[in-house]
Amino acid sequence: MSDFVHLLDGYRRFRKDGYPKQRERFDHLVAQGQSPKFLIIACSDSRVDPSQIFDVDPGEIFVVRNVAALVPPFETTPGLHGVSAALEFAVQVLKVEHIIVMGHGMCGGTKAALTQEMLGSAPGEGGFISSWIGLLDEARGPVAEKYGTETREAERAMEHAAVQVSLANLRTFPCVRQKERSGELTLHGSFFAISEGVLHVLDEVTGAFKPAD
Repeated sequence: MSDFVHLLDGYRRFRKDGYPKQRERFDHLVAQGQSPKFLIIACSDSRVDPSQIFDVDPGEIFVVRNVAALVPPFETTPGLHGVSAALEFAVQVLKVEHIIVMGHGMCGGTKAALTQEMLGSAPGEGGFISSWIGLLDEARGPVAEKYGTETREAERAMEHAAVQVSLANLRTFPCVRQKERSGELTLHGSFFAISEGVLHVLDEVTGAFKPAD
């Protein structure tokens, strides 16, 4: 209970200081609705908060977070397509102008994809995670062949590869592909190094991640 009280203390600080400072902004968002220009697809990792990293106000970014910041490929089979639904809403309804895939250092999801430590686990015991990060199976091969599966170089390469996989899968969505071609939408790959506090941006021509600074 004490941990939850800690969260409530934070809420009280927000009500006392944060909300009054942003009251005009919130009133505008209530009256006009949200119209963010950016969709950020990030990892659920508690150490990587897009709003904090990009220092934005409420209403500026639409955020989708999941294990390893992954985007599945476009498909029309029945199922609960949470990421695809959020993507569709952002692109078709909110009409965002940029999609940023943001991977990060020390990512447990990409590490598990690399080591395959959860492979064969039952649902509820790692099986859901294993199925999800199976999206990286194809990318894992070249990384494991070059770096093995137990080195920090391999982990970083896998973290970078995951961003590129998500970008490639984004482009399998007809709405994304169409709007990127027309210039209405721009895709970006990025990577946040937790240990350094530095954001890196992907150069899709060279495949290199370079510090945004």
